[in-house]
Formats: sequence, structure tokens, C-alpha cells
Amino acid sequence: MIFRSPYPPVSIPDVALTPFLLERVKRFGYRTAFVDVSIERKVSFAEFYDEVLACARGLDRDGLRKGDVFAIYSPNSIEYAVAFHAVSLLGGIVTTANPLCTSQELAGQLKDCRAKFLLTTPELVEKATEATNSSEVQEIFVAGESMPSGDGPLPDVSIHPKEDLIAMPYSSGTTGFPKGVMLTHRNLVANLLQIEASKVFSPEDVVICVLPLFHIYGLMVIMNQCLYLGCTNVMMKRYDLEQLLKNIETYGVTLAPLVPPIVLALAKQSVVSGYDLSQLKTIFCAAAPLSADLTRECSERIGCLIKQGYGMTEASPATHMSPYEKARIKTGSVGVCVPNTECKIVDDRGRELGVNQEGEILVRGPQVMKGYLNQPQVSASAIDGEGWLRTGDIGFADGEGNFYIRDRVKELIKYKGYQVAPAEIEAVLLTHPMIADAAVIPSADPEAGEVPKALVVLKGDVALQEIQDYVASRVAPYKKIRKIDQIDQIPKSPSGKILRRILVQRERGQ
Repeated sequence: MIFRSPYPPVSIPDVALTPFLLERVKRFGYRTAFVDVSIERKVSFAEFYDEVLACARGLDRDGLRKGDVFAIYSPNSIEYAVAFHAVSLLGGIVTTANPLCTSQELAGQLKDCRAKFLLTTPELVEKATEATNSSEVQEIFVAGESMPSGDGPLPDVSIHPKEDLIAMPYSSGTTGFPKGVMLTHRNLVANLLQIEASKVFSPEDVVICVLPLFHIYGLMVIMNQCLYLGCTNVMMKRYDLEQLLKNIETYGVTLAPLVPPIVLALAKQSVVSGYDLSQLKTIFCAAAPLSADLTRECSERIGCLIKQGYGMTEASPATHMSPYEKARIKTGSVGVCVPNTECKIVDDRGRELGVNQEGEILVRGPQVMKGYLNQPQVSASAIDGEGWLRTGDIGFADGEGNFYIRDRVKELIKYKGYQVAPAEIEAVLLTHPMIADAAVIPSADPEAGEVPKALVVLKGDVALQEIQDYVASRVAPYKKIRKIDQIDQIPKSPSGKILRRILVQRERGQ
């Protein structure tokens, strides 16, 4: 059985993303487009338009050409949005890197995607410079110090929206190490229109952007949707609960796109009561499932509507969103298919299932990626010959087409909405001289959702805390091992693959 959106299809123009967006941006004139709360800077839509063109001229002068990869290694800032669209205008490809990455992790991404330029910030420039030593990066720009800028005419770049890439965020997909997700101009234009049709955002909204722009959720659902509709984007560098509350109160935020750990904090933390959140009308939650109980608790405490969404980096990201009619929203559901999207649920043999039957969710639509960079076999296993993308998530749909997520087939760990690939952490563990074998699994956590837990087979005497410290010094903070146990043997298949499901079931006491 194939499930479809209850809403009519949207018409997707055959255009490049940034010219399409800038035509809209020009209409909004001197309304406030961005507020950078860290430096109290406001930029209007007209000013943003001019900054994008100036940055594109500077990048053209500095040698960025169509197909070149431009890396952004930075926390949220207005310059992030300017650089993204300047690169896009020239036909370049933006790869986004987590600012929490170590220099070694960043170096791996830069090398894999063959980045030629990199934008960072003063506080990260040392790590960025170290990372570029083994890469093809030709020039590093520093936001606030050496942003590219120029004047004169822009080159006429021919962009083929269905084929040409614009963004290459990194995702672990359903398994393995992070891979470059190849997203085209058409992918992103389509998803902008699909998200718009779900009516979570309105042009009058003041939107808090506390989620990171390196993540497709922040980049597309917040940054680009705000630009497309004319919303004011109140941008924070990083999450801090009290700062979030203060900014919602100070700037009259009406819409807050969040992740479950932040919703949990809003529901439980006593400090919330000290702030006036009366102008907040809607919380939109995605990146991990949000339970019905927590949804109700937070909604009642804050006094606002909570909507959910679902998707993945490989789908630009949105595939499901809550119905826009309040009466049709089902608490605990991630929503219905967005327009132009098909969805089916299959069993472990690939057979289609029906209403209220649990299986793996597959999606198909114009927002689905072109594939993984330099990974044709992995791409083919992720997207079949008919265009169906495996999500790696287990769920079901009710009779009205509302989807519910129950579990994951994929090995990915979701720590506070961040992706953690077990294989990546296992590779670090196996470099420790006292570890003979290792496996990493998700372990339930009330605040983070899941935390990485290591199971290690030791060669000799070593403190488990020492192993945790060893890993922590080599990975981004969100990838740290939060729990660790010693075991005698890692269960594996005859081909040597870790039987992670067995370990997960033991962890859950099944």
C-alpha cells in the first residue's frame, strides 16, 4: 500500500535555488530578515540581498567556479546564510561541517569532498587551519574579518537544477561512516515548497533559530524557509536554555523549531516559569520522535500548539509534517506525507504492508537526494531502482495517513538530535592498545534520547574511565561515550559483521 499526502501536489519550477529565493527576498525590502543575538546585529532582507551579491562577486574574484566545494565550519551567524547563497549563485557546492568537530574529523570531510575554500570563525580558525593541512583547501575566510566581497557584474552561470549540486551535508545514513549527501537545486526548491504547503510557518512569524545551520533541519527548515516566506530569523550561536527563554521573550518569538531534548527542558525545568512566553504560538519538533505524553505536558505548560515533522538529510529533509488543520493533528504522530511525496511500509523481506502494520518506512519524492558522494554501491542500497529511499526507521500509519515512529533498523544513534555513527566510534576505540574488540550501541537516556554506549573486549588491565577519556579527546563532544561495559566477546555474523541488534536487545533487557 502506498500512502500519499492528503494535500494537493505543489508545482515545482525548474529553477536554481538562490535566484528563486532572492526574487522573494527583494519583495520584503527593509523588514528584518535576521537578528544575530550574540552581537545584537539586525539585517533587513534588502541588506541581505546586497550582501549575498557582494560576497558572490568576491568569491568569483577569488576563483570559485561552478562545481567547486566550499566548506562552512562555523556556528550560526548571518555570514553563514550570506556565504551559502553566494556560493550557490556561482554554481558552487556547500558542505556544512559541525563546529564541534575536531580538526581530524574536519580534515576527513574536507579531503573526502575535495573542498577548495573554507569559511570559519576567529575562535575556530586554528582548528580549521590544522584541518586544511592535508586537504585541497586553497583559501580560508574568517567571518567578521575576511569575508569575501567585491563589486562589478556577476558571471552568467548555467545551472541545471535536477543535476547540479548545491549542498553536501554529511550523514551516516542507515549505517557506517558519515557520507556526503548530494542534494541538487531541485531537491531544495521542492522541499521549500513542500514545507510551505504544510503551513507551519507564516510570513508574520518571528522564528528562533537555536538549531545549528550545519544540520539540514536548521539550514532548510529554518534558514531557507524564513528567507522564502519573509519571516524574521532570530539566530543563536548555540543552545542555552536560559538564553533561549530570554530571546523568546525579548524578541517576541512566535514559532520555535526545536528537538525533543529542548522540549523536555521546556516541560520540566523550573527556570521556564520565570519568562514570559505568551507570544510563542507554535513549537515545531523534529529530528527524533517526541512522545505523546511529553507533547501534552509541554503544550499545557507553555500554552502553545506543538507540531511534529519527520525526515532525513537524504530527503532535504522533510517528508512528513503535522496536518495544518489543528483538529487533524494526532498527538505523538510525526504527521502525514508532505505534498508530492509517496510513502510505503515494508516488512523485512520488502513486502508492502497496510494500515497499522509496523515495518520499515520508505519514501519517494522530488526532495530525495541524488546519492552519496563517491559511494555508488551504498547509494544503490539506499535508493532502489524505482526511487524509493530507505529511511531505516520502523513505524506505521493509521487509517488517516498519520505516521508514527517506533524504532530504528539503522544503527545510527541520535544524541540530542545529533547523528552518531557507531562504526566511527568503534574505529577510534580499536586504536586503543588495550582493546581487542569493541561495539557501540544506543542506550536510552531521558534527557538526550539516546547516548553512545561502548562494549569492549580488553587485552589487559585498563580503567574504563581511561577509555572514555581516550575517545573524548579524539571526537566531537556529542560523540563521546557516555556509558561503557566490559564483555567477553562481541557477537558477529559469519562474515564478521557486528550483530548489533543482539547487543541492543540485551541492553533493553529483551
